[in-house]
Amino acid sequence: MKKMRAGIIGIGFIGQAHIEALRRLGNVEVVALADQDGAKEKAERLFIPKGYEDYKEMLDKENLDAVHICTPNFLHFEMAKEAMERGIHVVLEKPFTVSLEEARALAKMAKDKNLVTCVNHTLRMFPQVKEMKALVEKGEVGDIFAVHGCYLQDWLFYDTDWSWRLEPSVSGKTRAFSDIGSHWIDMVENIIGQRAVELIAEFDIVHKTRKKPLKEVETFSGVSLKPEDYEEKKIETEDWCSILFRFEKGAIGSVNVSQVTAGRKNQQIIEISGSKCSLKWDSEDSNELFIGRRDAFNQKVTKEPSLVEKEAKEVIGYPGGHVEGFPDTFKMQFKKFYKQIEEGIPKGGDFATFADGEREMYLNDKVFESAQKRAWVKL
Repeated sequence: MKKMRAGIIGIGFIGQAHIEALRRLGNVEVVALADQDGAKEKAERLFIPKGYEDYKEMLDKENLDAVHICTPNFLHFEMAKEAMERGIHVVLEKPFTVSLEEARALAKMAKDKNLVTCVNHTLRMFPQVKEMKALVEKGEVGDIFAVHGCYLQDWLFYDTDWSWRLEPSVSGKTRAFSDIGSHWIDMVENIIGQRAVELIAEFDIVHKTRKKPLKEVETFSGVSLKPEDYEEKKIETEDWCSILFRFEKGAIGSVNVSQVTAGRKNQQIIEISGSKCSLKWDSEDSNELFIGRRDAFNQKVTKEPSLVEKEAKEVIGYPGGHVEGFPDTFKMQFKKFYKQIEEGIPKGGDFATFADGEREMYLNDKVFESAQKRAWVKL
C-alpha cells in the first residue's frame, strides 16, 4: 500500500473533519495546509508540518497526491482548476461550485486529465444507506412507487444567526437546497438508481433580514452578539424549500429542506415505498434501517456486519453494537477515493465525483428556476 501525501485548503469546521478522517486511514499523511488566516499557527496547532497562506505555493512545493478543498464554494472553481492543472487529484466540498458553467468546466477537465475526483457527499457512506441501495438493486423492494423525506436543521433559526452561506455572492443563488437539500437528492438518485426528470419547488425566506456580525463568528459557534456588534442585512436565499420530484420510471418524490426547524440539529430522512416493502432511514438513528411489510412483521435492522449486504459491509469499520456516525462516513469515503488513486483508475462508483457535482449544480439551477416560476420544470 502506497503512502499518500495530502494537502488541505481551508481550516474551518469541515476542514478539520477532513484532517481527522485522513489520519484514521493510516496510509495518508496530511503534509500541509493552506489558509489565508494564520496558516502557520493552525498548522502548528493541528500538528501538520507546513502551513501556507498561498494555496498555490502549497500545490507547487508539496508533491501532493491529492488536495482537499474545504473553502466557501465561490473559491472552488479556481482552486480545483489549479490543482488539476498540476495533475493533483481533488476532493471538493459541497456545494460544488456557484454556477453550472463552472461545474461543467471542472467535470470536463477531470475527465480529460483522467484524475480521481470526489465531491464530499459523505452521507452516501452510512452503512444503512448502502444497505438500502443494495436491497433496491437486488429487487427486494420491488417497483418503487414513491420516495419522501426531509433534511432539517436549526442553526439559522434566529435572525441573529449568520454565516457566509447567507451571501449569494459567496455561496450562490440557493442556500438551503444547495447546502443540504443537495445531499438528499444525491443520495436518493444513487439509492434508487433513477434520475429525477421533473420537479416543482417552493421557497420561503423566514427571516427577511438578519443581523450580520461586524466581527468574525465561526459557524455553529453559538456566540451571542450585542446590538453594536452587527448590521441589518436583507436576505435573498431560502431558509426553507419544499420540492416535488417525478423520477424516470414514474416514482414520485417529495422533500422538505429547512435550516430553521427548532430542535433538529441535522436530521435527514429517506423513506422508500416499494411494491414488496418500504424502507426508512433516519440520520438521527443512523445505525438502524426500518423495513416495513404489509403481511409480515416490520423489522428494525441494526448495523451488523455479518448480516448486511456486501455493499454495506464495505463501509463498516466496527462490530455490531458499536455505533458509527458522521466522522466515519468521511473515513470510508476517503478510503475509497485514495484506493482509486493507488489503482490509477478514476472509475467513480459509489462516492460522488465531479460528474455528480455537475448534476448537483444542474438540479440546483432547475430548483431555483421552478421556485421563481412557481411551476413544474423538466430536467
